[in-house]
Formats: sequence, C-alpha cells, structure tokens
Amino acid sequence: MPDPAEIDERIDRASARPFGRRFHLRGRERVTAELRGPQTMRAHAAEIIAERLAPAEPRNDGRQTPYRNHAVFVAQHATATCCRSCLETWHGIAKGQPLDHGERAYVVEVIGRWIDRELATSIEGRDSGSSTSRRW
Repeated sequence: MPDPAEIDERIDRASARPFGRRFHLRGRERVTAELRGPQTMRAHAAEIIAERLAPAEPRNDGRQTPYRNHAVFVAQHATATCCRSCLETWHGIAKGQPLDHGERAYVVEVIGRWIDRELATSIEGRDSGSSTSRRW
C-alpha cells in the first residue's frame, strides 16, 4: 500500500478534477460521519467496496455508486474510487480482475482519509471563519 503522503497526493489530484471538486460532506452524510467515527466509516467503506467495486465486472459498473445518502458514496466520487474505470485511470488498478486484499485495503484507506480530511477541514474552517466552511 502506498504511504500516507502518496495517498494524500492521489486524493488531491482526484479531488481537483472539476467533477471531484463538487463533492463535500454536508447534511446527513456529514453528521453520520462525525457521529459514527473513522473506524465505522472505514468498515462501511470495506463492505461497500466488497459488494459494489471488488468484482472483476461489477454490476452496473460506472453507475453503481449513488451520489448521496452515505459519506462513503460522496467520498468515492470525490476520490475517483466510484467505478472500475476511475480506479484504473486515477489509481492504476486494472479493470477486468477482482480487487485483491491489498487493493481493497488501499481503496478503503483512500475513502477513509478523504472523509477524515473533509471533516477536519470543515471544522477548522468553521472555527476560524474562513471560506472553507461555505456551502456551494
């Protein structure tokens, strides 16, 4: 698995895409992530990845990840871990074969780190009054 700095760099690149910039934790997704905490969010991510992304040819690939109703779904779109095409393009994980244990762990870590960073940034922004707390 890449080191945390490399994961952060990949998150930054994926989140900088025009599509990726649209996603932030808000409302119910934010409250759920704050209340449940990082371990539970990573456990949910592991379950979602195993079911929706890990198979060699996921059902409805490219359309299997909803845009809202769970912090993990929002994180997947922000980090380009939402479908096998995005995984291949942005993270170098080839399509057409099941995700192995290490690849699953990597995807869960990317999602978990994005959620952690999103919550930390918003808290800092709210406390300091900076524009990062603005809702777009």
